[in-house]
Amino acid sequence: MKIVHLCLASFFVDNYTYQENLLPKYHKMAGHDVTIIASLVSFSEKGKPIILPSESVYETQEGCRVYRVDYKRPFYFFNRLLRRYNKLQSLLDKERPDMIFIHGVQFSNISIILKYKKKYPSVRVLCDNHADWINSARNLLSKKILHGIIWRYYANKIEPYVTRFYGVTPLRCEFLKKMYNIPSSKVSLLVMGVDDWGIPWENRNAIHMKIRNQLNIAPSDFLIITGGKIDERKNIHLLMEAVLNSSASNIHLVVFGNIAPEMKKKIDSLEDNEKIHYVGWLSSEKTIEYFFASDLAVFPGTHSVLWEQAVGIGIPSIFKYWDGMTHVDLGGNCLFLFEDSSEEIAKKISSLSSRERKYLEMKKIASCFAHKFYYSDIAKKVIEDV
Repeated sequence: MKIVHLCLASFFVDNYTYQENLLPKYHKMAGHDVTIIASLVSFSEKGKPIILPSESVYETQEGCRVYRVDYKRPFYFFNRLLRRYNKLQSLLDKERPDMIFIHGVQFSNISIILKYKKKYPSVRVLCDNHADWINSARNLLSKKILHGIIWRYYANKIEPYVTRFYGVTPLRCEFLKKMYNIPSSKVSLLVMGVDDWGIPWENRNAIHMKIRNQLNIAPSDFLIITGGKIDERKNIHLLMEAVLNSSASNIHLVVFGNIAPEMKKKIDSLEDNEKIHYVGWLSSEKTIEYFFASDLAVFPGTHSVLWEQAVGIGIPSIFKYWDGMTHVDLGGNCLFLFEDSSEEIAKKISSLSSRERKYLEMKKIASCFAHKFYYSDIAKKVIEDV
């Protein structure tokens, strides 16, 4: 089957482990002919958003064709705001896909997909959604104008021609239904997850010891991991405070990721302690290695894809509670935080750090059901869904 993935509503970052990378990867590995049409928005080596200098055509490591397309000219600034692109019509006609997977409806070239669908009625059109009221529609302009009028218009325009709309969390399923008025019968949950094919499961124990040796952390020490974009809403500073204030000498914390400028002074002041190990930005491969070395993952703030990756690796976890974000609970693999306080975090960590019955039960459940967050299964669901 010929599949085109459209990554035009946001960024596309080569060699990352986001859904935009992994669904095409696993579709290609399953034997399909896969093309990605993406914007010029990417990340720098330090994980900062950038605009690539020009359009290009190349292949991913797995052999998926990638077309990077720029915004239309003239009126470049206006077209960038509305995400209106060059060449989309001609590229679809050239590729002639049997299935189009739209990664987000938040771009104004939706009418081109509609035109293609009318020309080739047998093509399947699927769409996902990563937006919600926490990460996107947070102010009046975004909620009422951008999502409430502009993107709702395009979602409603394409809706009759879409087989399935996927929210990547339960909350984002609700966003599709309540913000865009998508019928419930067309909305399903498609979780994000972990790139299970490339994980060195057989070397897990050796990697566990290697990372701990590098950090001078004993096998008996209780190692916590957290990371991502370290901004105020992630509450990682509260986790650091909880670890520093703990009376247990065997607790250590690894923090990875890029520190937002407004948090640098705060994080620097907390990092200066032998319990805290800030390791900077990590590649996806290194992230897996540090997960292997850890006993517990803690994410005390807003959601990131690292939540699902931790669950997919099979690590007991602690997450901040958000309505519509409890899909990471597999029946006891995790605990939730209900306050933005270092005291609550410290209490939850203390209940697990001795590795006694409660922790062992969480670890067993985490290990048994981690496969539900494998991209090998997630990508298959997209192909089989009707």
